[in-house]
This record gives sequence, C-alpha cells and structure tokens, in this order.
Amino acid sequence: MTAAGLAEVLERLCTLMRTEARLRGLPHGLQPVQVEALLYLERCNRYSDTPQAVTEYLGLTKGTVSQTLRVLESRGLIVKTGDSRDRRRVHLALTAAGRRLSRRLAASPPLESALQAISSEEGQLTDGLRRLLAQMQRSAGHRSFGACHSCRHFQKENDGFRCGLTGEALTRTDSLRICREHETTDSPGTTTTP
Repeated sequence: MTAAGLAEVLERLCTLMRTEARLRGLPHGLQPVQVEALLYLERCNRYSDTPQAVTEYLGLTKGTVSQTLRVLESRGLIVKTGDSRDRRRVHLALTAAGRRLSRRLAASPPLESALQAISSEEGQLTDGLRRLLAQMQRSAGHRSFGACHSCRHFQKENDGFRCGLTGEALTRTDSLRICREHETTDSPGTTTTP
C-alpha cells in the first residue's frame, strides 16, 4: 500500500472514530474534545495529569483545552488540585462521576465489532500501527505518551517498579498508565510487562 493509500484509510478510520466519540458524548452533553480529554485523564499517570499535558496529548491550543477543562470541571467530572511541591502547577483528576462516565464513553461497539471480525489479524495490525505511530512521532519530534512499562526509564525492582527519570516508586497501576515523559526504547521487543 502506498503512503497516500494508507493515509486515506487512516484518515477515514479517524473520522469514523471521532464520529462515534461525538455520538457517545451527545447524550451527556459533551463535545468530542471533552470526551477525548476525559478519556485521556482516565488513562494518564501523575506526571501527565496537567493542563499542559492534555494540550500536548490532544494537539490543541491552550485556549481550547482551558475551555474544555472548565466545562468538565463545571459538570463535576474533574477536579483541579495544586501541586504540593510547585504552586504554579495544577493537577487534574477525574471525580467518581467522571470515572464512571469515561468508562462508558471509552467503549466503541463498532470498533469492537470490527476487531472481532478480524480477530486473527488483530495482533499484527495493532503491532504495525504502534510501530507506525512511534515512527511518525519520532520523525515529527512529538512526545510518545506511551505506557510507563514500555518506557526506557521504567525499572523493575524486587519490591516493585521505579521511574528511572524521577527516581520515584511506581505502583503496578502507575506502570500501565500513559506518561508524557515516556521515551520509547530503540530496540523492538524490549518492552517490559509489569
């Protein structure tokens, strides 16, 4: 397949997924960007739960993200808290209502149905798309926002896990969340599964 042909297929898939996100968010009065922010905050770790990280992950302007976060906060779906070490920094967390809603919004029946139809090829497809994504992110100089356990800084220890970048201990849950400080390993197959 040519780059143009692949781009066409990927663009169409992304359009369909955005349409599905819009349809899932409508009954809750949420726009697609608000759904995307909610889903991101459900999956990110404590190094990545800031307005700046949301901005980078979604590839939007600070103003758009600020407005999005205000809506989510006014609806009681997220809360903002100050950083205990740096007063200029704000952390975002889902409320119980935000967690419940994000879990409902994350499910995409059309995508799940399509994946079941090609279940024998799903692993190869996922691996190929992950490699494509990683290469495009590297080429364009974008952050990878990968799962902590697949980062080159991730360290497995006898009593748990540690971030080699910050030196902080990580829980198993932390290790499965996406991180804005994520750096891919250069060699395929070096991902550590917690």
